[in-house]
Amino acid sequence: MPHVAALYRYPVKGFTPEAREQLTIQPDGRVTGDRVLAFRFADAAEPEDADGLEYWPKQQGLALVNFPSLARLRLAFDGQTLRIHDGGESLVSAGLDRSGRALISERITDWLQQFPDARRLRRRGALPLVLVGDGGTSRFQDRPRGYVTAHGAASTRALGQVLPSGGDDRRFRSNIVISGTRAWEELQWTGRVRIGAVRFEVSGPIGRCLATHANPDTGQRDAEVLTTLVTDVGQSEPTLGVLLLPVAGGGTINVGDPVTTG
Repeated sequence: MPHVAALYRYPVKGFTPEAREQLTIQPDGRVTGDRVLAFRFADAAEPEDADGLEYWPKQQGLALVNFPSLARLRLAFDGQTLRIHDGGESLVSAGLDRSGRALISERITDWLQQFPDARRLRRRGALPLVLVGDGGTSRFQDRPRGYVTAHGAASTRALGQVLPSGGDDRRFRSNIVISGTRAWEELQWTGRVRIGAVRFEVSGPIGRCLATHANPDTGQRDAEVLTTLVTDVGQSEPTLGVLLLPVAGGGTINVGDPVTTG
């Protein structure tokens, strides 16, 4: 029977996930603790507003699509202190007061200078980076509406058969990874799906971008995921996973929860 194999949230936009045993799905369609912080460029515009929900488009700051090196970092955030590591090296550990935010932004800027990504920081107006977000409000998703994201583990395994380096669930940065479905089955879902006690409306498949090319351990672009999805898998557009919105409020989802459609 299909069930939840893994759950993730991403405290800082564009950075490494936190594996969780349980996620809280908010009525607004976002995950509690997910994308609550982001690094924006100095000249970024004010937050955009869509249906009363503020968010920062990824073009306004650090995002994996343009800064693949970020994939190699590991972080932990307990709601007060942000800790970031590169392998066994601690880059920074600081709180979210003014001095802590400045230190975190400075250390990330210095760290990025050693990678080709740094060229994007050299344009006028990019620096200094500013760490934004209150650490509690989920608001830095790629889409104004937010969405919970999910994909089937069988789909990434199928991709890995034709692109061995690309079959890693972490490349696709979903909140929910599902086992027990057929490869690409979730792309055909319509209507409603129930995950544990939470009912969702399926909003459609997830179109993929260059963020999936970044190796989640090295931060190097080492897998032509987009081309492979089209030429080898046979898709008209590169897609993997689905966007979900809760129906009639949110709730909690746990690893092992059953997944049913219809």
